[in-house]
Amino acid sequence: MNDLKPKISIVGCGNVGMRYAFALLIKGMARKIVMVDIDTKKLEGEVMDLSHSAPFVFPVEIIAGSYSDIIDSNLVVITIGKRQKAGQTRLDIAKDNVDLFKEIIPKINKYASSAIYLIVSNPVDILSYATYKISKKKSSEVIGSGTLLDSARLRFLLAKRYKIDPRNVHAYILGEHGDTEVPIWSKAMIGGLLLNEYCTTCNNKFSHGWKEELNHIFEEVRDSAYKIIERKGETSYGIGLSLVRITQAILNDENAILPVSCHINDYLGINDVYLSLPAIINKEGIHEILKLNLSLDEQESLKKSAKTLKTVLRNIGLN
Repeated sequence: MNDLKPKISIVGCGNVGMRYAFALLIKGMARKIVMVDIDTKKLEGEVMDLSHSAPFVFPVEIIAGSYSDIIDSNLVVITIGKRQKAGQTRLDIAKDNVDLFKEIIPKINKYASSAIYLIVSNPVDILSYATYKISKKKSSEVIGSGTLLDSARLRFLLAKRYKIDPRNVHAYILGEHGDTEVPIWSKAMIGGLLLNEYCTTCNNKFSHGWKEELNHIFEEVRDSAYKIIERKGETSYGIGLSLVRITQAILNDENAILPVSCHINDYLGINDVYLSLPAIINKEGIHEILKLNLSLDEQESLKKSAKTLKTVLRNIGLN
């Protein structure tokens, strides 16, 4: 990887792709950003608009390009896909987007086969698996954005409820990025205390009904995307910054631990499926997947999540 002049390509420049590109600009993460989209006229306008921020940001070249321009990319971020509509689950749009990926992944692979691929389009676990199969890349080099944003939502809501800085809340949502996702309460922590200890000992403020309260918080996390889509048609700001966080971990070779969608084998009887677990991420992609020791309830919920995804994969002919 060329650490001095990282090149990032974004395939699909709708709201998510543009929020990501804007955040990249502000963070100064790349020296070249190539943007590819079927709507070339709008894309040219977006690139012109972004480029005019040059006096205010780190030096970066932004290109409205085609697939051939993504050559030598360090990272290809794929946001292209049919948008989830109000009332649809992420899994409802699986087949259409898999068919789309069968067209675009060979094009990406032709010009940027050595890049790490970061999949954002929904259903992200299904499309990450599809990308892995179609591209024939090492699974460590195909990463889904997974439940990083879900986990951020959980941390935000816990912090809001307990009046704590979200950066001091450590909690994961794992499994599918969708309706069967799993809150990992057994490992959640606030300021070095396990969450159940904090809830029951912090001046007894939260000692009554805290389990029910946590369940309400999780339901709000799980359903938040639907509520946002119902109100504004899409989600983009949170996922844009989530993608920047993954990008930082890769380009800076951080060995950061993030809950992302990765290829799982030999964990709780779960095999050959993409879903989210905490993973160590560096310039090679997924360096290691952490296989947590979960409670029995969490284990069963994670197995259910994997089973749901495997069923979808079978139904669309991928597994």
